[in-house]
Amino acid sequence: MNQSGHLDGTIIDAVHRTIFTGRITWTEGRITSITPQSGPDPGRYILPGFIDAHVHIESSMLTPYEFARQALIHGTVATVSDPHEIANVCGLDGVHYMLENARDARLKFNFGAPSCVPATGFETAGAVLGVADLESLLQRSDIRYLSEMMNYPGVLFHDPVVMEKLALARKFGKPVDGHAPGLTGDAAIAYINAGISTDHECFTYDEALHKIQHGMKILIREGSAARNFEVLHPLISQYPDRVMLCSDDKHPDELLHGHINTMVKRALILGHDLFDVLQCACLNPVAHYQLPVGLLRVNDPADFIVIDNPQDMNILETYINGEKLASNGSCSLPPKNHPVINNFSASPKSPDDFLLPGHGTTVNVIEAIDGQIVTSQSVAETRNIGGNLEADPSQDILKITVVNRYHNAKPAVAFIKNFKLQQGAIASTVAHDSHNIIAVGTDNESLATAVNSLIHHQGGLCVTTAGMTQVLPLPVAGLMSTGSCHDVGHQYSAIEAAVKAMGCDLRAPFMTLSFMSLLVIPRLKLSDRGLFDGTAFAFTSVQPEGEPAPA
Repeated sequence: MNQSGHLDGTIIDAVHRTIFTGRITWTEGRITSITPQSGPDPGRYILPGFIDAHVHIESSMLTPYEFARQALIHGTVATVSDPHEIANVCGLDGVHYMLENARDARLKFNFGAPSCVPATGFETAGAVLGVADLESLLQRSDIRYLSEMMNYPGVLFHDPVVMEKLALARKFGKPVDGHAPGLTGDAAIAYINAGISTDHECFTYDEALHKIQHGMKILIREGSAARNFEVLHPLISQYPDRVMLCSDDKHPDELLHGHINTMVKRALILGHDLFDVLQCACLNPVAHYQLPVGLLRVNDPADFIVIDNPQDMNILETYINGEKLASNGSCSLPPKNHPVINNFSASPKSPDDFLLPGHGTTVNVIEAIDGQIVTSQSVAETRNIGGNLEADPSQDILKITVVNRYHNAKPAVAFIKNFKLQQGAIASTVAHDSHNIIAVGTDNESLATAVNSLIHHQGGLCVTTAGMTQVLPLPVAGLMSTGSCHDVGHQYSAIEAAVKAMGCDLRAPFMTLSFMSLLVIPRLKLSDRGLFDGTAFAFTSVQPEGEPAPA
């Protein structure tokens, strides 16, 4: 490991907004001098590395180490990472797993303390993180912030436990991330005034602008499911000091091809000023979260990237603490074996477990929206066979189920549209936020086959149709593989192609599926305990004329 050296190039000083030819010298991982030079164009540019200001590493289906091996290639030097997903499955053990796995990954992971485990009281998670658990995390120097406070009703109505969690963040001087999709007006102001400083869930420009004007910082998100860059990017030029860039959830097939660098390229193509873009992609996360990440200043850690030119923004090299870790599309971190941690107790289900008794044919339907994690709600007619409500693929009315994977319980069943499957089923144990088994299918037999395949593998993604069942195993908490991004990305592409061959035209069907149980995002979702109205924040009935499901 060589942590001393020097490099000549055209230096893009994002802090002072200047560009000049010079030499950077570093010793023992820290920059000791930055010296202007004259002479011919060195043919390369040196600038601070990119930071993903909010990401769930688990959603890449990779361990932190394997995530780093790919993200470094794209010029990412640090992340602000919420281990909320694995915490919902394995509790504190899951958070400690992420910290340990990331330890020798070089990339500077900055983990938070998950604030909402479980996310709501309307679902069954694998663990609970109480106030004492959060205190044990927040007092650690390697826990940088209190992760997204999804329980915004708890904030607005001063829930005592929520207030204790916010007080802990203040006690340890650590920022609090927000999560309040669609919240505006006085409610948004009250949420911000509770000490919550960021939001990555804005899906309209007006919402984001309102929150910025009342003191919040907005994270522009472009992930594999939720894509808000096109709507929000004007904020980069309008409020460069109030904006950061993030992916939130990035699937392995997309991580193969890019990360925050793709957002930077898009912003530049759209005409945003280079220094405004770099302030959002590099400087603001360091300042807001007090990250130990260098910004090309003397005495800073020698964290930087080398590109061909600001127009094409092709990443040539990535350095962290003076060590060159990626060069021309290859990472120097060696492969390693990853231990497995999990929490899985469900037993196999039969097709009859997915029967849904009902009268008539009218049902409430979840409407998935491509590129969004919010949903719509509609009322439709489906089939009633022998007193049981069934899917009607000809009308794109499919069954959706959530199966408790921590205890044996009756599956929750409802209806969904816009997956457009003509046969078979798909299933996943990546099911935000409690990560039970979620599945969508055209018939009860296919649902049982897909769910049972994941129970057999103790987690993963599955597609089943016409006698063919394909599984991508995710043995680490039912969320992550132990393989490389290359291997997992190609497996994911193959299983996703199989889903699209069944008629689905969603851009990222498994990612969209994973958010159909995320109750804190409106409007209609399904937990293992029943159909949930995210606007009313209460259970509702599958049939409009029926009685609400019990809490």
